Amino acid sequence: MRFDILTLFPDFFTSPLSSGLLGKALANHIAAVHLTNPRDFTTDKHHRVDDEPYGGGVGMLMKPEPIFAAVESLPTLPRRQVLLMTPQGQPMTQPLFQELATSWDQLVVICGHYEGVDERVLNVVTREVSLGDFVLTCGEIPALALLNGVIRLLPGTVGKADSLKFESFEDGLLDYPQYTRPAEFRGWHVPDVLRSGNHEAIARWRRQQQFQRTQNRRPDLWKLWQNRE
Repeated sequence: MRFDILTLFPDFFTSPLSSGLLGKALANHIAAVHLTNPRDFTTDKHHRVDDEPYGGGVGMLMKPEPIFAAVESLPTLPRRQVLLMTPQGQPMTQPLFQELATSWDQLVVICGHYEGVDERVLNVVTREVSLGDFVLTCGEIPALALLNGVIRLLPGTVGKADSLKFESFEDGLLDYPQYTRPAEFRGWHVPDVLRSGNHEAIARWRRQQQFQRTQNRRPDLWKLWQNRE
């Protein structure tokens, strides 16, 4: 799968793209990430990528010309999405990551800056995506989150593929509590059922814990799950 990241700060991605499972996935050619700087497509002597907004206001906007030129310089795979990282976009969720990982061959990710981008940039964008209902200093942070969330779902990234099936949000519920050795730590004990060897009882306990945890911690998700059922 090909990722094209349009960013004014390519160095932001250097360490994350060479670390952990993400670095291994790229080294094994499960995915390829290409970084493109819109500043390289400016035509003025100062290489300006931003300007003042028409009508006045605080801050600067990213100009449309360098962004369009950068996007149009990229190769185009048959199944391509052009994503803009913006607080106004569709919130990132596990179902979104699953769709992006399975339905597309190429994701072009535009990282916004300053007060945002010129509205005309939306003419080259196919989807707006948000990390959440808050504002950050740059689009690189949500872009990296999206990269991580999608690439880890690609076949071969995670050693045990079955582990992806039993995570928070995979079926609309939060994950169940998990424990490892030692069986007792500072007076806190691993639940007896997990040490019983009774796999049916363990499965029932885990499912009940998912129900309880989702109800207590994310009543919004619990309501959606009930309505779905």
